Amino acid sequence: MFKVVVTDDRHGRITEEEAVLSAIGAKVEICRYPEGSREAMEMFRDADGLLVNLFPMTEDVISGLEKCRVISRYGVGYDNVDVEAATRKGIWVTRVPDYAMEEVAVQAAALMLGAIRNVPYKDRRIREGAWNLSGEQPTRRISGRVLGIVGFGAIGRQFWVRMRNFNFGRCLVYDPYVSAGDIAKEGCEKVDIDELVAAADYISIHAPASPETNRLINRARIARMKPTTILVNTSRGALVEEEALAEALASGKLAYAGLDVFQKEPLPADSPLRGLDNVILSDHAGFFSEEAMSELKTKTARNVVEILTGKKPTYPVNSPG
Repeated sequence: MFKVVVTDDRHGRITEEEAVLSAIGAKVEICRYPEGSREAMEMFRDADGLLVNLFPMTEDVISGLEKCRVISRYGVGYDNVDVEAATRKGIWVTRVPDYAMEEVAVQAAALMLGAIRNVPYKDRRIREGAWNLSGEQPTRRISGRVLGIVGFGAIGRQFWVRMRNFNFGRCLVYDPYVSAGDIAKEGCEKVDIDELVAAADYISIHAPASPETNRLINRARIARMKPTTILVNTSRGALVEEEALAEALASGKLAYAGLDVFQKEPLPADSPLRGLDNVILSDHAGFFSEEAMSELKTKTARNVVEILTGKKPTYPVNSPG
């Protein structure tokens, strides 16, 4: 019998995981011990596979694994897993890159449209008893404006599919890994990041977190944006220099932002973003729907089944040989 451990019980149930793993006679256990604890390390020690959410899979943790053949990450990103350490140990690292593409694209569209039409601000003010609010925040027509998309992978393209019928004048795309020809086939233009931030009226970020994208939208690039620009981020907080963004929003050098992700999560109580009327805040929930979560849990468990039955995983991060 295989032993598979859920390192951190974020989802509240493991119905899908148990259904998938029971097919190979695997027993699923949930670790309820804190990270770094001796009890957690002991529980992981003889596991054949780990299902990992936010638990830090550091080199120290990985070095204590005696039987593990796969670390399967719930989600697209895997920055809490030391992939090099796992590879040296002969452990596969897997992820689920395609489980919530529709949800994140819709979340970005919702934040963008909410910001364009000032929906959250009006909701708050009307609840306070106000009315006739049209003059309090500028509202401009979408048609003819310039849309900028940072990252044109699956989610960036799904976002564009949902936004293209708003009759933008141009759609600019920054993605060094997608050709100008492929971008042109979608009715968009490939540009560099500095051209995009200077020209776009609305910007939506859909790039992964990496050393190359860390603070991609930095203070200098925020300063190049139009004062009427709306910035939406549903990817990772590390891509935006949050302090500079908050300052630009507070000073009126940037019109609006819609943020589902932040540098620190949960958003700290003293974050200046909390006091601004021209930002929509969401709790890193762009990935969520009931259907997406069921898909995520099922595919995360399937990655483990594939490795433990001698197959190559569908969604590998590494190749330990």
